[in-house]
Amino acid sequence: MPKFSLERIIDAKRESVYNIFSDFENFPKLFPQHFPSIRVRSVRNNISVVEEYLRLGDKEFLIMAKHVSNSPTSHDVFVIGGDAKGSIFKEKFLELEKGTKVMVEVDFKIKGKLKISSLFGKNTYEQDYGKILDDFVKTAEN
Repeated sequence: MPKFSLERIIDAKRESVYNIFSDFENFPKLFPQHFPSIRVRSVRNNISVVEEYLRLGDKEFLIMAKHVSNSPTSHDVFVIGGDAKGSIFKEKFLELEKGTKVMVEVDFKIKGKLKISSLFGKNTYEQDYGKILDDFVKTAEN
């Protein structure tokens, strides 16, 4: 399934960028168009298990994800259940002289009916995820 990498330069300090990207509990408030619902199931140190409802383009996913936060350098999401089980999203935050470089590696795996529909439809997951990333950038720069 789709594997891709995206990068963005954000005009903000690394710590504040990291805080927005890793604050999944507030995604429904900050990004309701992409994350209509988030429910934290468990938190232990820097690892959280979260039930997420994700909209990626015109597709909707219900997933169980393990978030691993290493402030302020990385935030990784491992999908452990649901429509995209086995997917991995790795976010790295590099401090620049003026701003922060965000590098995202995505290994997106699709299950069930969504997999069948993606075989016959146009695969726009990289573009759709890029739109989510752009919304994170706008929020971080404001």
